[in-house]
Amino acid sequence: MSNMQITVIDHPLATARLTKLRDARTNNSGFRAALSDLGAMLIYEASRALEAETFDCITPVGTAVGTRLKNPPIIVPVIRAGLGLVDPALSMIPDAQVGFIGLARNEETHEPVPYLEALPDDLAGQPVFLVDPMLATGGSLVHAINLLTDRGADDITVITVVSAQPGVDRIAELDAPIRLVTTAIDPGLNEDAYIVPGLGDAGDRLYGPRNIDL
Repeated sequence: MSNMQITVIDHPLATARLTKLRDARTNNSGFRAALSDLGAMLIYEASRALEAETFDCITPVGTAVGTRLKNPPIIVPVIRAGLGLVDPALSMIPDAQVGFIGLARNEETHEPVPYLEALPDDLAGQPVFLVDPMLATGGSLVHAINLLTDRGADDITVITVVSAQPGVDRIAELDAPIRLVTTAIDPGLNEDAYIVPGLGDAGDRLYGPRNIDL
């Protein structure tokens, strides 16, 4: 049985941004702006489980109990679409580190094609926020999670904008303890393995169509 914890953010400000992302009329700049806003909300919610420590904070008139993150997470975007969540993550957690995993999608097999990996050698005891706007088949995120666990990661939070139920089920089958924070779980995928109703290709809607053949 899966031990994955799932949090669906249904705050009205979050779902309003999600609607903007889903809308086919939203252009690249509007998509980026809505993703930035929603990304910050997702990071905010995902950070509830992070451990904090207290210290004396000197105010202009006295001393208050201050708090700060005891062990800030490393933010790991799955490139390319995951890059759209890095800036909002750092706006919420400025002292976070950033790693990178580059995975492209083979349009014929729908499987991930790795091309970049920049991660610390040892992630044991280090909270990891794995960010990618879409969880479709789960192939890319399973590959990314395996890369992280191979480096000892034992505290992984997957943060997505939209997840498809087949991808959620696939992630839930992994042995690693994983938390999923998302704004919506859509029912399925079309024949091209795109989430339905979804929001299209997040990378294309962020940055324009890619022109790299895999």
